[in-house]
Amino acid sequence: MIITAATASDRADWAALRQALWPRHGLDTHAAAIAQILAAPKDLANFVARTADGSAVGIAEAALRHDYVNGCQTSPAAFLEGIYVVPEHRRNGVARMLVDAVEDWARRLGCSEFASDAAIDNTESHRMHAALGFEETQRVVYFRKALSNDPADH
Repeated sequence: MIITAATASDRADWAALRQALWPRHGLDTHAAAIAQILAAPKDLANFVARTADGSAVGIAEAALRHDYVNGCQTSPAAFLEGIYVVPEHRRNGVARMLVDAVEDWARRLGCSEFASDAAIDNTESHRMHAALGFEETQRVVYFRKALSNDPADH
């Protein structure tokens, strides 16, 4: 397995893997996001995992967050924005290699903490995070209420 920083030559594979991770957005949205990332990579790290034959089988996207990061005590903190490994290559250390690459990047930037999150019902992701050495720090449910601008509704 070869882990490299994602570049413009990875765009198609990167977008396809992002689509698998975040399917509700569509390939065009992912392609646009990748173009933005490549145009302004400050505080971002993106890695692609490829097999010896060059097949892309995983990605990790991370950011250096300067704002408050839940569960962390230092700033900036590295944050795993997304990680995906195609199902046929899971449980073979690919996610660990991707996370190791992000950790090396974060250490070079002086980070002492690395954070991530997962949906509260995504127990597969919870297990993966634990296996990679992350510890759960808190559980949160976010709420939203739409506000009307019509005075009659107040």
